[in-house]
Amino acid sequence: MTTVKFRIERRQRDPQWSEYDVPVRERTTVVEALDWIRSHVDATLMYRHSCHHGSCGTCGMLVNGKQLLACTAPVLNLVELEVERGMEPVIELRPLQTMDLIGDLATDPTRLFRDYPVDGGYLRPSEVNKGSAHPEEISGYVRFENCIECGLCVSVCPVIPLRGFMGPAGLAAYNRELDKHPERSDELLPQVDAPEGAWGCDRHLLCSVVCPTGVYPAKQIAVLKRKIETWREQKGDSEHA
Repeated sequence: MTTVKFRIERRQRDPQWSEYDVPVRERTTVVEALDWIRSHVDATLMYRHSCHHGSCGTCGMLVNGKQLLACTAPVLNLVELEVERGMEPVIELRPLQTMDLIGDLATDPTRLFRDYPVDGGYLRPSEVNKGSAHPEEISGYVRFENCIECGLCVSVCPVIPLRGFMGPAGLAAYNRELDKHPERSDELLPQVDAPEGAWGCDRHLLCSVVCPTGVYPAKQIAVLKRKIETWREQKGDSEHA
């Protein structure tokens, strides 16, 4: 058992820092440490969590300055160097940036969802079961999209605080929707063909770095830009036909 100090930015009222000494084992995650604090020390601590295994996306936060899912971040891995050097291990936690705060480490995901395409689908054909036999009641196997809507990409994006940029999560969702339903091009592409849409991306690529599920939003946005250019050319040809 190792004791790790947690420094948490508390923001239910005025911003302040609280410190807690938390006993952790080899595989204790950050969210489990937060559960211990809430159960044993401070029941007022606010943070979001649900699945505890990296599927729901609710526990995103800044962990020692990095956007991470708290439920998949082992505490001792984060402070490995400090422990090796005999230093006091410290974990610093802050809420995700660029989103509205509920309190402490809990943020409101509304900022994330408002930029998603209306009537966008959350399912796609499963590549794992492609071509395999399936029950007569269904046309084929499907799976959820890779995006778990954790908001890490929105938090790390340096463009959002500068101007009214839609953000990487929403734009990636537009591109995925167009892949599944290209017939919606005339409806959806005008919504992202704007300075605050796809053209607002400055290609910092940080969104792809922090994505925990391999969505690679920066790549999705680059593909979306090419779709817009092709759509513009086709619309131009049709207008002059």
